[in-house]
Amino acid sequence: MQGRHVRGWAVWGLLALWLACWPVRAEIVAPLVLEPGLEAQALAPRLGYYHDLNASDSVAQAFARAHAGQFKPLPEGSPTFGFQDGAYWFYLPIVNRDPDEPRWLLAQEYPLSDFVDVYLRYPDGRLVHQRSGDHAPFASRFIRYRFPNFRLDLPTGQPVELLVRVRSESSMQVPLVLYTPRAFAELMRDAQFSTGLYYGIVIALLFYNFVLWLMLRDAGYFWYLFHVAAFGLVLFTLNGYGFEYFWPDWPWLADAAVPLSICLALIGMQQFARNFLELRQRWPLGNRISLAFVAFFVLLGLASLRLPYSVSTPLASRMVLLGVVWIIIATVVMLRRGYRPARLFLLAWSLFLAGTAAFTLLAFGILPRNFWTQNGVQIGSALEMLLLSLALGSRYASLRNENIRIVQQANEQLERNVVERTRQLRTAMAQLGEANVQLREFSRRDPLTGVYNRRHFREAFAQALAERQGSGRPIALLLLDLDHFKQINDGHGHLAGDDCLTHAAGLIREVAEPRGGIVARFGGEEFVVVLPDTGPQQALQVAEAIRLRIHQAPIACAGHQIRLSASIGVHAVAGVGEGDTPEEIIRLADAALYRAKDEGRNCVRHAMHVA
Repeated sequence: MQGRHVRGWAVWGLLALWLACWPVRAEIVAPLVLEPGLEAQALAPRLGYYHDLNASDSVAQAFARAHAGQFKPLPEGSPTFGFQDGAYWFYLPIVNRDPDEPRWLLAQEYPLSDFVDVYLRYPDGRLVHQRSGDHAPFASRFIRYRFPNFRLDLPTGQPVELLVRVRSESSMQVPLVLYTPRAFAELMRDAQFSTGLYYGIVIALLFYNFVLWLMLRDAGYFWYLFHVAAFGLVLFTLNGYGFEYFWPDWPWLADAAVPLSICLALIGMQQFARNFLELRQRWPLGNRISLAFVAFFVLLGLASLRLPYSVSTPLASRMVLLGVVWIIIATVVMLRRGYRPARLFLLAWSLFLAGTAAFTLLAFGILPRNFWTQNGVQIGSALEMLLLSLALGSRYASLRNENIRIVQQANEQLERNVVERTRQLRTAMAQLGEANVQLREFSRRDPLTGVYNRRHFREAFAQALAERQGSGRPIALLLLDLDHFKQINDGHGHLAGDDCLTHAAGLIREVAEPRGGIVARFGGEEFVVVLPDTGPQQALQVAEAIRLRIHQAPIACAGHQIRLSASIGVHAVAGVGEGDTPEEIIRLADAALYRAKDEGRNCVRHAMHVA
């Protein structure tokens, strides 16, 4: 116990002697003492740094500057400097007082640094150099891990000088952390878990929406898949996994992959926003602006294969913010125009903008490095992807409901049209029926006089005879001829003759139809009357009434009074069982008509033979 106490005093004596050899200046970096039980130590609060603008200092010059007190504390303890030229040197003396932990690991917890050189100088003057970074082969790392890492042998009680040189075209971020092997293993485990959780979400979203795209063939799902896959590649690259798993032997691709993947993600973002917001139909000007962004990102992506990393990456990083801001502006415009699916879309991109802005401002050294700025992109993008997936589902449901509404409206309109067309059809059918009735009636009527024509007379007469058979009901037939009708045509003209025929037909109907008679034009100036249920005496009375009505009602035509007269022949069938044919009855009535003409005209004669 006493020997160990003596050894402790000896260590402190050597440390005091070592410090006494340095020039006494206030800016000399105080040593870091690693006490027993310590497992991890962030070096930023203790480091001194020097910016070598020309990247021309040698290791010996850097040590000399450190001993001369030219290394300054990190500004506000932050190891983030933004995009800078030249090289940065970091210096820290270390004393390990834990005898159980002689071996430590130094991790540079930013995977995109080009060159990271670590120098350890021991009290005996021995100098150990290790190199890593994404411009050095991945196999040169002490542990195959996404962060550059270095083995530090720190003998117990011996002061060791740590000097780190970082040169990079990427953002100058140098979060150096010292770990025990056990603590570093736990760091890897926790990091792999959180990263696996994030990429598990990405892969689940990709698979889910890929299935939906295969089923629906909606372009919105394709561009969502493109955006998620491309942005997953961005984070895979920014977090160092691309260099670890995809291109460990191609350092040039480690640089080109960053701006190229960013441009691909931005192309997917703009295309997805155009499709989701329906800018082509709803806002043509906004659609053209989004297409201009897409064209710019295509050109920048191709140019990034040739441009220096220090030019393409800062430009692409700034354009991320500008592209997301434009999407938010377009979303707000669509919201103001009443496009309801844009609400969830706006929330998603706002969260993404917040996370991206934090990460970008960290890269430019504007915000300090902490959990939220370091992981802002992962948090914001994970929430954004989830919300965008929900927004796509909501939009699809909205479109489906709108389609259902349109179909329902179309069906209702179709039903109304069918009802209306049915009503119109029924009306048309009724009108057609009426027209058919009228047509049938017209086909049975004489077009000049309006009474039935000869064809209908024969049908009606035959039917009346058939109905009386066996019943013994009487039936009579009157055959009428206008007297001296040729003289009327010759003396007054055929138009006057037509008027006389029409006048006579009307007078005949006035007498016969009230008694159930059927009046028809038999031909020329001849008319025929069928009187069902009419015996011989009644038939003669009706015939005489017709004759008198014609004779007593002259017609005025062209300033003349034309007096008409008619000769009428009558034949009645009154006996039971009498079966005279229509032709026989007509013949007998016609014979009676000729008798009336022969006996002076303007009289009635009948041809009935009384049984």
